[in-house]
Amino acid sequence: MFLDTSGLLCFHHRAERQDAEAERLLQSAAVRLTDNYVLSEYIALAHAPRLPGQAVLSFVADLQDDPVVHVIWVIETLHRAAVTHLQQRLDKEWSLCDAVTFLLMAQHGIRDALTTDHHFEQAGFVRLLKP
Repeated sequence: MFLDTSGLLCFHHRAERQDAEAERLLQSAAVRLTDNYVLSEYIALAHAPRLPGQAVLSFVADLQDDPVVHVIWVIETLHRAAVTHLQQRLDKEWSLCDAVTFLLMAQHGIRDALTTDHHFEQAGFVRLLKP
């Protein structure tokens, strides 16, 4: 399963309506993949609900060190491929982080995403957290 920004927020922020479902899905996943763009986006997003900065940074640091979570570090070639991916889909309102994620999911044969983001369905993936 790919761990997306919104899914991580649901898991980490106990006040989120889908916290229990996110926790259940995360704990049952055989594969847990994410990337450093998602982690960067998560730090910015987590400030919106006023989560304490130290808790957010500790959560991200723990994810980076978790032996069952595989964090892909985005390099120039992947970044450029994601920009090209976006240029070919100007009808979509996807972010660069989305495009990187979609390319990584395709490369790794992952269909399911711990996310609330409907863009994953637009890209042909499975959004595990429905509104």
